[in-house]
Amino acid sequence: MKTPLSRRHFLKGCASGAGLFLAFRIAPSCFECSAVQDILNGTPERFQPNIWLSVTPDDLVTIRVSKCDIGQGVYTSLPMIVADELGAAWDHVRYELAPVADEYRDPVWGEQVTAGSASISHLYEPLRKAGAAAREMLAEAAAGMFHVPRDRLVAGNSALRCVDSGLSLSYGKLCARAAKLPLPSDPPLKRRDQFTFIGKDLPRLDIVEKVNGSAVYGMDVRIPGMLHAAVDRPPVYGGRVLGCDMEAALRVPGVEKVGVIDSGLAVCAASLAAAWEGRNALRTRWSTGKYPWWDTDSAARTMQEHLDRQGVNKISRGDVEGAMKKASVRLRADYVLPYLAHCPMEPPNCTVHLTGDRCRIWASCQNQTAMMDTAVEETGLRPHQIDIHILFSGGSFGRRYEVDFVREAIQTARVCKKPVRLMWTREEDIKNDFYRPGNAARIEAGLDSRGRLLAWRHKVAAPSVYRRIATSLLSDGIDPAAVEAIHNSVYDFPAVIVDYVEVKAPPPVGFWRSVGNSHNAFTIETFMDELAGAAGRDPIDFRMDLLDREPRARRVLELVAARAGWGKKNTKGRYLGAALHLSVYSYVAKVAEVSVNRSDGTIRVHRIVCAVDCGQVVNRDIVRAQMEGGIIYGLSAALKEEVRFAAGGVVSENFNDYEPLRIHEAPDIEVIIVDSREKPTGVGEIGVPSAAPAVANAVSAACGVRIRRLPMTPDRMVRLLSRRVG
Repeated sequence: MKTPLSRRHFLKGCASGAGLFLAFRIAPSCFECSAVQDILNGTPERFQPNIWLSVTPDDLVTIRVSKCDIGQGVYTSLPMIVADELGAAWDHVRYELAPVADEYRDPVWGEQVTAGSASISHLYEPLRKAGAAAREMLAEAAAGMFHVPRDRLVAGNSALRCVDSGLSLSYGKLCARAAKLPLPSDPPLKRRDQFTFIGKDLPRLDIVEKVNGSAVYGMDVRIPGMLHAAVDRPPVYGGRVLGCDMEAALRVPGVEKVGVIDSGLAVCAASLAAAWEGRNALRTRWSTGKYPWWDTDSAARTMQEHLDRQGVNKISRGDVEGAMKKASVRLRADYVLPYLAHCPMEPPNCTVHLTGDRCRIWASCQNQTAMMDTAVEETGLRPHQIDIHILFSGGSFGRRYEVDFVREAIQTARVCKKPVRLMWTREEDIKNDFYRPGNAARIEAGLDSRGRLLAWRHKVAAPSVYRRIATSLLSDGIDPAAVEAIHNSVYDFPAVIVDYVEVKAPPPVGFWRSVGNSHNAFTIETFMDELAGAAGRDPIDFRMDLLDREPRARRVLELVAARAGWGKKNTKGRYLGAALHLSVYSYVAKVAEVSVNRSDGTIRVHRIVCAVDCGQVVNRDIVRAQMEGGIIYGLSAALKEEVRFAAGGVVSENFNDYEPLRIHEAPDIEVIIVDSREKPTGVGEIGVPSAAPAVANAVSAACGVRIRRLPMTPDRMVRLLSRRVG
């Protein structure tokens, strides 16, 4: 593990050592490339370094990555971008995680955070410029040594070769001379046909350490003198302590300290088992909380009731009312979707060593800026007194955007006055999550006599994620996540109204993989199939009529339809369903092949064919893996997952009652990656949204029932099928 350095000490080290070091600083609208010495010589603070590239005499290329790898492969894909422009040999490249500091804030968002499937799209051009600038400086150094013009040199395999003499010099031999040259202001970038790495299936740089067990995850941290901590939290929302037996907890062998923190009672012990035993010994008595009436049924009912309230209008285009009056067919559907937990395989954890003038934190987290802000707030220290070590994460899916577990660990370290590692259990994570919001939606649409869409009215009722996280991004009270992919739908609605009703509810909500897209793709795409059925038209053909302005969307639909055998005779007992979605500027279409056991309601997903257009692909294998993982995550939510509530708290506990998709239930997945010349767009979340509606549409084709509520559990399917028979 590496200790983050202060900006000035890092820069001084770079400037004094042998080798070529480049910095990038954020300008008002772009990244600027700077030599390290320029920064030391009084560059204004607002032009701060962001991304670092180093080439050393041993031919080693080190690329600093400011994003966290939470399974999406950025420790490989981001270095690939730099290395390609640089002309490096891949076996000479290594990555290094950037420290938590203002210099590494995202150039678009202004925070050091990994979120929104934006790592590649936000950093693609800046990283290309980083590599190109270094390449040109090395080339100028080689030109001087060979006494030839720059255009007589070819970069590649970490060397500059003279096309006239055939002689070459490695980057390591050139870096000291290159470091003395002025930085090019606008280095030329490669043409697409010159890429060496971008678009290829390169192996991940971190694969060896993950396979051999040397990769350090948050839960692996051990430091001398460390205690282990467990926190006793209220089992209901708004619960408060009525009484507890701290003396009994302290009598447990190994327990050293019990104290009060904001979220409950912290027990610190010599082992994690002792901390758990001490927590149990507290026998804490809690009040009934503020919302004893809140349960699973009231959660769904609350969402539904809000659909009858006046909403805030997000978009109103065309004459919806007039079109609905002229419509030959009018359809309306109400949907209710559950709260969902994130359930990363590695539960939240954090280790803190707090002394008088220093705070050291080890955690798996995707929101470094929030971690630093929390540490400053809790300790009263300045950022340069706080060292944050970001470690490998055993998944996140948005959970590690939150830093509640970091705050708990810092407060617990103050209680025990020793280094402490706070480790949550699976039960604690499910019961104390920031959930995907529950959601209700009402869609109304009208068709003309020829089965063409005339108008679309869409109302969403859901708690607001942004109300807590980023109130400034609320516009007229509208939560951006709640209406995403509706007001800016991929479809060209002739007339459309989108309204939002905010629901105030006890469970805290947060960003869940694909955020509001996971709700809205399901409601839009299943209703699209209903409209196609009412129009007597093929579902894919019906969609195509609304995509005249979206050739990329048409393309992915055409690809999956052809590959899945859409329109051809199905295997007996199997049925197909399709879905299309646009999110984070990437296009995804899916066809699901399913069968339904009508006697017990079990849905079996046999195959998913997926086509994705995410612009210029950096690493095809990583894109494929992200799509596969996203599909499984989406299917798990569609078929099984639902947070259950009772008496004002969460009663779901573990994978026995919050069940994910199992390995034997996973379908065959085929991913088609479109060869696109567009700018790279997001991949990490886009596999999720269209999985549920593709399956639901296939189920409807199989059974003739429309799915208006998730998850599609066997019990729920049996009830739907019995109603249809009745």
